[in-house]
This record gives sequence, structure tokens and C-alpha cells, in this order.
Amino acid sequence: MSVCAFVRGTFAPVLLGVVLAVAGCGSLAERDGEEAPASVAWSEPAQARAAALLKTPQPGAWAPYRWPGKRMAAFVPDRVMGRDALRVDANSTVSVLRQRFEPALVAPGQVRFAWKAQALPAGADLRDPTKEDAALRVVLAFDGDRSRLSDRALRLSDLSQALTGEPLPYATLVYVWSETEPVGTVIHNPRTDRIRKLVVSSGADALGQWKDHHRDVRADFQKAFGEQPGPLLSVALMSDTDNTRSRTRAWFGGLELTEAPR
Repeated sequence: MSVCAFVRGTFAPVLLGVVLAVAGCGSLAERDGEEAPASVAWSEPAQARAAALLKTPQPGAWAPYRWPGKRMAAFVPDRVMGRDALRVDANSTVSVLRQRFEPALVAPGQVRFAWKAQALPAGADLRDPTKEDAALRVVLAFDGDRSRLSDRALRLSDLSQALTGEPLPYATLVYVWSETEPVGTVIHNPRTDRIRKLVVSSGADALGQWKDHHRDVRADFQKAFGEQPGPLLSVALMSDTDNTRSRTRAWFGGLELTEAPR
């Protein structure tokens, strides 16, 4: 059995669940002579739309990533209800668009974003690893005091470093739209408590409408993890319906991330 196949078969349920904020296992495929799935080409209009809509303190390219064994729906420029957007037509897929910060942002401050969904993944349950889908997520990955991590978390991080060239983040905060959980709920990822989700949109009443969010990153991290955040490593947009094998159309209408005064 190849190294890649061993890792996917043995660790994939945990490693792929944690690694959404890093580069994924694309480098594994290259080592085993397979087609590398990590970096996904996308159109110049989509790149231009991302550059116009997604603002952060650092210049840098946003790029989509495909996870091993997962189909990906593209991020496509669109205009809906008077707003420019990036659309994802999810169909049993995992779509991630990420910007990494080099160097990391020492003092993340506020984040504003807008999103809209046509439907929520049928039967999704953010507490169940077999049904853990969401039409819309904004994902923030942080560094921190790694001496505080459990032995299991450190082993997973070391494995990720060896296989992908990136350690797992110290902590990952995910803003998410849930069908059932009320706004303000903090949900620990069912595979690792180093990913915690904060529900900022809930239920089906607002489907088909733009939802605008303005969040204090430090306060939300404190609520989710009980400590102050470390430097911010990356920010990502995500839409996934692979576990529930469902379909939806979702839009990201813009994002602005700022640093806190120092």
C-alpha cells in the first residue's frame, strides 16, 4: 500500500477534517505518481472578482484547493440582487477558496462578510461527522502556543507537516450557517476540538436573501476557545455538501478583514 493510500485510509476522516485551512494532501499524490489534486486552476474573471470582493490587510492571491478524493465546484463570478458575488453550485462537493498570510497577521480585528444560500444541505448536522456539511462557511486559521496542544493534536500536526509541508493550525474558528442550531452556538468539530464553529446564520427563513455579518474576531475566538487568539495564518471561504450528497447554490458577496489597532 502506498504512503498516500495508507494516510487516506487510516487518517483521512480526521486529517482531512482538520486540514481544510492548510494546503491539503496534494503533495501526497505527487509523491505517489498520481495526479496532484491540490491546486485548482480558475478563470481570470473569477480571479478578478475575488480581488475586487475579498479585502484583507495583506496583498496576495486567493486560490481554490481541492481535497483528495473530493469533487470541487468552481467559484464563478455572478451578480445577484444588485451585488457582485462569487457563486458555488455545490453538488456532493467541497469548495474552498483561501488566502494565506505570510507573515501571519499578528492582531486580527474585525471581519465583515456577506453570503446568500438557495438551500441548506439536506439532513446536515454539524455535530455528526457523517453529516457535517454547510452551504456557507468563513474559516479563520490561527497560530498559538502549541505546547498546550494534546498529544493527539500534535501527532496530527506532525503528520500534516510531513505529508503536506504545513503543520495543522493551532486553532480554527469557523463562521457557519446552520439549519438547526441557534445563532451564537459554538460547536466543537466532531473529529477535533481544535476546530470550533460559531453559528452566525440559522434556519431557512433567510434563504434567498443576502445576510450581512460584522464580527469581532478576537471576541469570537475568546468565546469559542476561552483564550485570546494568536496570529492569523489564513482566511478561507468554503461550501460543502459531500457528506449529505446534496445540492445547493451559494454566494459569497464580499469579505473585508482588518487588523486591530496596536
